[in-house]
Amino acid sequence: MIPETLLGVFVIFCRVGGCLMVAPGLSSTHVAQRVRLFIALTVTLAVSPLLLPKFSAQLRDAAPADTLWWIGCETLTGLTIGFFGRAFYFALETLATGVATMIGLGGIPGNPVAETEGASLAGSLILMGATILVFALDLHWELLRGLVASYDRIPAGSPFGAGPMLAGFVDRITEAFVMAVRVTSPFVIYSVIVNLALGLANKLTPQIPVFFIATPFVLFGGLLLLMFLSNDMLAQFIQVYEHWLKWG
Repeated sequence: MIPETLLGVFVIFCRVGGCLMVAPGLSSTHVAQRVRLFIALTVTLAVSPLLLPKFSAQLRDAAPADTLWWIGCETLTGLTIGFFGRAFYFALETLATGVATMIGLGGIPGNPVAETEGASLAGSLILMGATILVFALDLHWELLRGLVASYDRIPAGSPFGAGPMLAGFVDRITEAFVMAVRVTSPFVIYSVIVNLALGLANKLTPQIPVFFIATPFVLFGGLLLLMFLSNDMLAQFIQVYEHWLKWG
């Protein structure tokens, strides 16, 4: 009985660990690997009494090949759920990098938040604010609740399916980029208006380096816009991300 229980806990760990390995916030390179491992083990042990009765009988009579199949399915399912959440951060980071270029901060590097590659200064600031809000609003608990609820929709040992997985990922990517375009649209409008005005001014006075002189003013206007709209931007992101966590 004890080996079967340990095997069941390990199967649960495959889904939980796979999700936390790529989930926003917890998968950051700034979090030590040992800390992430302890978090995954703690969550697994906490939810095991709830989940083991759902599939322990099926796992008891499973052959070694079937056990390996269960481990692979659970790991892939956890990675897929984590990637669904990570898609929102991918979209936000992409558009935040575009915002940095639009307001004149594209050439100033920032500290990476979730990845090892360098990011723009504005992109790092926006992504850091979104990550902090996820933990400040206890949305990481919603992610864990969703992991437990996923066993009702995707039973243990059942393959996720390439079709549903790709369809779900396309839906999440679409939803994430629509959200990202919506929250960064004021900067797009600002960039179009400013560059159109500067282009006309440069056409009228070609002997004056208009773009070079106006760069500080463009940057100042972009920073003002970022200061006034940052709360609404992050609120829109958190609203969409929370809706996915609660309703899938």
